[in-house]
Amino acid sequence: MKIARMAVQLSSFLLFVSFFLNIGVFATAQSELTITTIKQEPYTTTKGSQLEGFCMDLLSEVSKKVGFKYRVHLVKDNSYGRQDENGNWNGMIGEVVRGEADLAIAPLTLTAAREKAVSMTKPFMQTGISILLRKDTSEGPGSFEFLTPFTAMTWVGILMAYLGTAACIFIAARLSPCEWSQPQSEQNSFSLLHSLWYTAGALTLQGAGPHPKALSSRLICCSWWLFSVILLACYFSNLNSSKGSESTQLMVKGFEDLANQDVIEYGCLAGSSTLSFFKNSNTPVYRRIYEHMERTKSFVSSMEEGVQRSKEGSFAFIGESVSLDLAVARHCELVRAHEVIGMRGYSIAATLGSPIIKNLSVAILQLNEAGELAYLRSKWWASSCLADNAKASAAQPHSLKGMFLVLALGLGLGTLLAVLELTTRSRSRAAEQKKSWCTVLTDELNLRLRINNTNGPQETVEKDKEKA
Repeated sequence: MKIARMAVQLSSFLLFVSFFLNIGVFATAQSELTITTIKQEPYTTTKGSQLEGFCMDLLSEVSKKVGFKYRVHLVKDNSYGRQDENGNWNGMIGEVVRGEADLAIAPLTLTAAREKAVSMTKPFMQTGISILLRKDTSEGPGSFEFLTPFTAMTWVGILMAYLGTAACIFIAARLSPCEWSQPQSEQNSFSLLHSLWYTAGALTLQGAGPHPKALSSRLICCSWWLFSVILLACYFSNLNSSKGSESTQLMVKGFEDLANQDVIEYGCLAGSSTLSFFKNSNTPVYRRIYEHMERTKSFVSSMEEGVQRSKEGSFAFIGESVSLDLAVARHCELVRAHEVIGMRGYSIAATLGSPIIKNLSVAILQLNEAGELAYLRSKWWASSCLADNAKASAAQPHSLKGMFLVLALGLGLGTLLAVLELTTRSRSRAAEQKKSWCTVLTDELNLRLRINNTNGPQETVEKDKEKA
């Protein structure tokens, strides 16, 4: 009985303690919390007397789920939070440690040192360290850069179209009687070599005479001229786009390239977690980068200064990839290197041991699972560089198939028309000579398609009669 009585008393005590703890958590959640933040686009910006941005929207959503009221102020020293040699913290972390603020909401990187000083939630955004540069900080153009507007398959298709058009002009000129209008004295000027030269001249919009006289040959030439104009327009459009696009190969593709060159100066935000990453790293490349920045004192005091120096050229700003992506979206002349190192997350900071921290983490996970965080990211990171968003790419054959179809149709119709012209002429001569139409047509074809024969067909017939 005594043991049972003690068990009941212990159970009542635990319920009593749990009740007061829940009241404490509830009171914490319901009380007005003091929030500290830092002004940085697009996390927190000012619009008149109001604060807005990604962090403000996130704070609004989190407060609804956890259930608390809040008031926000900007951090006094405009710093995120760094620990000095005496162990004291400044910035937003310092305000939370000293009890001047209950929460700090900003792009605060979750680090081991900060986790010891304050409690931090699950990350609401993943990021890493990358490099920001100007687009024109690029390698010199390659020897065959002029070929980049089209793929290899497209160039092969253009070559086949060129040879096919020249062959069709040659055949049509041989078949059509209009190209042999004075057979006693005139030579057919459209040999195979001349047809190739004429087609090349049309491709460069220069032309090469003499021009065809037959309707069939002119139809083929018009198709080729139309093909050439559209082809050149596509070529120069893709060439200009490829020169101004983000596809330009950078001299600095990653941190090893950055460490191995001395033309471009580079630096990061003073007192940031990015600097701590390089300072504490044992990787030789990262150590060299830190020693160079420490030796040249190439640190910047704010994100805005780093972006501005990058825009001016000959400077690479090392920072959080998410922040650099925003700079690229706002400043079209900038580009971020593809390499990202030191993946980490942004979290909300609270006083050490705060009972609200778990509820905040759960709220962040719920927002992430519901897609709200992705929506806020797309809302505040929308790019203003609409023209640069579509990267230039080499034109594929299927994207130009309409041009090739029009050309093929013109070549087919022109060749068919030449055959009809010759057929009509053969019928007329067969009636005059009272011969079979097939016999006259066969003789005409044999005479006209002799490539080495440059004389008119009628003159050749007369010479054959004289020999007989």
